[in-house]
Amino acid sequence: MIRFSTAGESHGEALIALVSGLPAGVPVDLEFVNRELWRRQQGYGRGGRMKIETDKAHVLSGVRHGKTIGSPIAIEIVNRDWKNWEEKLPVEAGDPALHQAVASPRPGHADLAGALKYNFPDARYVLERASARETTARVAAGALAKLMLRTLGIEVASHVIRVGRVALDRPVAWEEIAALAARDEIELGCVDEATEARMKEEVEEVARTRDTVGGVFEVVVHGLPAGLGTYANWDERLDGLLAWSVMSVQAVKAVEIGRGILAAESFGSQVHDPIHYAAKPAELGETGNPTRFTRPSNNAGGIEGGVSNGEEIVVRGYLKPISTLRKPLESVRFDTREATSASYERSDMCVVPAAGVVAEAMVALTIARLAQEKFGGDSALELQRNFRGYIEQIRSY
Repeated sequence: MIRFSTAGESHGEALIALVSGLPAGVPVDLEFVNRELWRRQQGYGRGGRMKIETDKAHVLSGVRHGKTIGSPIAIEIVNRDWKNWEEKLPVEAGDPALHQAVASPRPGHADLAGALKYNFPDARYVLERASARETTARVAAGALAKLMLRTLGIEVASHVIRVGRVALDRPVAWEEIAALAARDEIELGCVDEATEARMKEEVEEVARTRDTVGGVFEVVVHGLPAGLGTYANWDERLDGLLAWSVMSVQAVKAVEIGRGILAAESFGSQVHDPIHYAAKPAELGETGNPTRFTRPSNNAGGIEGGVSNGEEIVVRGYLKPISTLRKPLESVRFDTREATSASYERSDMCVVPAAGVVAEAMVALTIARLAQEKFGGDSALELQRNFRGYIEQIRSY
């Protein structure tokens, strides 16, 4: 089974991603992995930290001669900012006088809840691990999952459909999303130029008012056949697993599959996707659906009854505004319990495009795990052979 974990702190020496369960023989393109890390750092409204870090993946194990070898893969991403924190956050006792406390918790952050949970006198250690900097390691792990899925013709990408009060109001084709991911310059991750310009105005407004702004991103899985996930057990439903994985991304407060929110306020006849039958099976890679069953719409987001139905998987994440404000909200000091302003740490104003890239990684890891479990195989060749056999089975249905 494909599993992954991460380690490291925001201002620690490095971040670590550990991935196990990938079959042997999957080509590992380090340029692709590093580009994914670069994509996570882009976006209009990012903070000063992105000017310091240039994230690069250093593979420590599990890859040889450009391919996975079936053993656990360890990836290190060095924090260049560590040199400024080495004496403030030493592994050994060090000098307590150099400790840089987060003296008052930030509303909306893990500061207060984490300090209470772990009995910390301030929120420094909470911030270090709760920080979205941790997602760098997730993106590295997700890049490996994407590379495995590519051997099966499955792709994962995202785009931004809302920043603050500005929303994209038209359908988006997969080709537009794929082209967006290939751009050399990323601002707010919206496929529509005019809408993106208005989104930038939202970010500029919060820059003037020293505020932050959230939004909505959409992750699309293209080329996934019907049959992943199950209705048989509650904890194996595909929509539940995807919602869990995307909700785990820092600042995501709601997840939508397909047009779930619209469906809640509509009649069944308006939202359920009619089923048609084609004379010839669609070619795998063209529509992404290898069966003869087609849909004129995809309000279900590619999942029915907890199982993929052959249409594109569509998952939306609703991102709250970043909780670190340059004009801090009211708070209380940890030491004296006196009223004060919340602590300020260098932060972003808008991270919706970056959150979309992180969510891509989480979705890719979830889909890769389920694909590996369903199709099996200790090598990429065996996995592909089993996958092709399944495709032939559902094509003949």
